[in-house]
Order: sequence, then structure tokens, then C-alpha cells
Amino acid sequence: MPNARASHLTRRGILAAGGALGLGGVLAACGDDDSSGGSAAEETAAAGKSGSWTFKDDRGTTVKLDEAPTKIVAFVGVAAALHDYGIEVKGVFGPTKTKDGKADVQAGDMDVSKLTVFGNVWDQFNVEQYAAFAPQVLITTMFDSAGTLWYVPEASKDKIAKLAPSVGISVYDRQITAPLQRVWELAESLGADMKADKVTDAKKRFETASERLRTAAKAHPDIKVLAGSAAQDVFYVSGTNLSVDLEYFKALGVNFVEPSASVLKASGGWYESLSWENVDKYAADIIMMDDRTATIQPADITEATWKKLPAVKAGQVISRSPEPIPSYDKCVAMVENLAKAIETAKKVS
Repeated sequence: MPNARASHLTRRGILAAGGALGLGGVLAACGDDDSSGGSAAEETAAAGKSGSWTFKDDRGTTVKLDEAPTKIVAFVGVAAALHDYGIEVKGVFGPTKTKDGKADVQAGDMDVSKLTVFGNVWDQFNVEQYAAFAPQVLITTMFDSAGTLWYVPEASKDKIAKLAPSVGISVYDRQITAPLQRVWELAESLGADMKADKVTDAKKRFETASERLRTAAKAHPDIKVLAGSAAQDVFYVSGTNLSVDLEYFKALGVNFVEPSASVLKASGGWYESLSWENVDKYAADIIMMDDRTATIQPADITEATWKKLPAVKAGQVISRSPEPIPSYDKCVAMVENLAKAIETAKKVS
């Protein structure tokens, strides 16, 4: 939703349907703004020889430190991905713990009881606690082309920027394979063993799952898939052109039902908002539902119009991760789940 005005959107709207809000203005870039220069792999190799650490992010900003950082603060999903590669992040922000203190879906396999959490919900970030932590680098994702750092509050972004350089990984208008590769390069630069069996096996499983999905989509071209997200008063239907997961699935041949470009324009291209009375506007055989804790989950939807949907009555509702943890291990399940759903779906639309 980079073109939408913040004042016109609710918190749920900000998080809806895989959409992200460009809150206006770009976090001041830390480090040298160097859009030219060598590849990330070349820079990492050079840094390794000198003992220093260098990484060029998806803004073209190059961060240079005297050594590879160990006091890393990251958006929870990025921290979870680095954890899968053996890089432990001790400070996080973003949805980390649920109300009962358990790990949020975006925390992956991390032990959340051992993490310092600077902000668990949207627009929350304890700058004083962050300063006391003495971070060496902040790492997060970006959901727009302007380089806005995800979950870094607009009101405090300048203060946060002064305390440590930042690295931004784009998850906007590209397929999931791009951020997967970038986080792989980032983990490698931080000292992860990218030749470890656990790491290489996960990548192979992801590639196998992707081929399975491609085959399923080709064998069942008539199966229509809709990506939705539920809020108290609104049902969001996602477009596929900006979200990393949906763009990838579409490239593999999945037949998505989605709003027209003109309808999506109101949300900056992300989604269409429907009232629950009009939730049957689009016919679909499979519905993928946003699994994030800020949204209402399918089991808790009480609307009669929802329960009457053919896909719901047929039990053909699966979960979707609009903010997938960008490690190969964590992306395997979401690809396999959709492949299995398409392989076994009945035509109900």
C-alpha cells in the first residue's frame, strides 16, 4: 500500500492481505550510498580478507563495519531466517510473542524467551532500550520501492537511524526467490556455514516443492485460488503483483482469482476490501488465508456468508504466510501446502 495515506487506513488495513504501508518518507540511509560497485559475494570475500564486514543492501546502501556484527537487531522474520542458518540474533522487533507469551508464527524456531524485544506490535519501538542495547546493525525488510524500513516507526525512525546502520532486504514486487537469495548472502557474510547439510538440504527441499507445485498447477489449470485476509468488518482479497509469495506461485502456473488493476489501485496495488456481505464476489476452489496473528483466523470467522462459500464448505481453505520467513527451510511448507491443496482440490467454483 505504498501510495495510500496512513490517515485513511486502520491498523488491520496496514497488515491486510500481505499489504504493507509505506508511511511516507524514507529512513535515513546509514552507511555509504553506493549503488555501483561489486556484487555482494565479491564484497563479502573482500571483507573476509581484511577482517572487516561489508554488505550492500537492496537500497544500494553499503554498510561497513570493522568486524562482522554480533549485536544484531532485526525484524523478527529476518531474525528467524538467520537463526535457521546458525546466526543468532539477540534483539528483535515486530510480532514476536502472542498474548499468551508463546512464539508468534513469524518467530520461526527461535526461543522467544531469550530475545530482547524492542516492539511487539505495529508502531511500537523502545528507542531508549534499543540505545542501551548498543546495536551494531539493524536489519529488516522493505515493502515499497522507496526503501522504507518495515516496522521501524515513522515517528522515531530518525532517532533509530542515528544509533546503528541499517540493512534493508526488499520483499516488494519480486518473487520470494530474490529475498531468499539475499538473506542467504547476508547469512554467509555474517559467518554462517552455507555448506552445512541442514542448509543445503533445505534449499533442495524448496526446489523439489517448487517443482511439485509447478506440476500440480499444470495438471489442474482449472483450479482457482484466492488469497484472502480477515478483519472484523472487512475481507481483503489480494492481488498477486506485489507479494513475494503470490508472485512466485503465479510464476509457477497457479491460477489465481484476483481483483482488476483498477480496483487494486485504491490500495496501491495490494488488495480489494470487501464487506462480509459481498465476500462471495469472487468464485474460488481454494482460499488461502493470512496466518498472521493480527488477522482473524478461519476457525474464528462467524460470518454466515463466509460459511456458505463453496471452498469453505468443501474444506478447501489453507493458510498463507504473506510475510514468509525468508529462509529456504521455512518456505518449503508454504509451497508444499499449496501444491497438496491443488492436487487434491475438488472443482467447486
